Amino acid sequence: MKNRAAIVTGGLQGIGLAIATELSRQGASVAIGARRGSDENLASEVRKKIGNPCFVAALNVCEQASIDIFLSAAQEFQGKPDILVNAAGITLHQTVDGHSDEDWDSVIDTNLTGPFRMIRSCISGMKARKWGRIVNIASTAARVGEANHPAYCASKAGLVGLTRAVAQEGAPHGVTCVSISPGWVETEMMRESAQTIAKQTHRDAEVIMAEMAASNPQNRLIQPEEIAGIVSYCCSDAARGLTMEDIQVNAGALW
Repeated sequence: MKNRAAIVTGGLQGIGLAIATELSRQGASVAIGARRGSDENLASEVRKKIGNPCFVAALNVCEQASIDIFLSAAQEFQGKPDILVNAAGITLHQTVDGHSDEDWDSVIDTNLTGPFRMIRSCISGMKARKWGRIVNIASTAARVGEANHPAYCASKAGLVGLTRAVAQEGAPHGVTCVSISPGWVETEMMRESAQTIAKQTHRDAEVIMAEMAASNPQNRLIQPEEIAGIVSYCCSDAARGLTMEDIQVNAGALW
């Protein structure tokens, strides 16, 4: 992976940050794009955590103009992208009949259409160079569903489908595409979700998180670094035959 140029969306925290850190550790040149990427204090903290030089800038995957500006700036830092990891994502805790059109569109645009836009913008160069790795962070919710998260489940199921289509298109050109579907991962996003549920149900957020951990046979929450290690392998030369797969990291849970 040394000297490969990697782009990670949503890389300022959680799974995205763990992935960016691991790819950098493996020798890749990393560019991180996130909505808060223009916050220099936050960007400085991220660079310190990663420990190697990296590019951090604002990126809104819901806007093609923002993507174009980000990719142009990232290319000046690292060259054309060899690796794309779509880790940016959001969720909303709402019932089906409680979802407004605006909420639905926001989740679908960020979690599904955003990765599509990023792939569309990067894959031509990967095909031309006969090498590319695309990893989409999906969710076990894509297969089994999750009450009160209809837009999230739909977006992640769509992302798995997009992954398979891209994998088939990229296969003749040395471009692989996989999705990774974690269960409950201990991240800021998960804590925020637990706090939202706690407010709506008048319960304690820590109790809710403990129940999430207990729902796994391993009786624990998955850690972001576990996902990062799998992503790192999927982006390596050794994984050239690994494509069109949805890799579940579920701590033994069947749901």
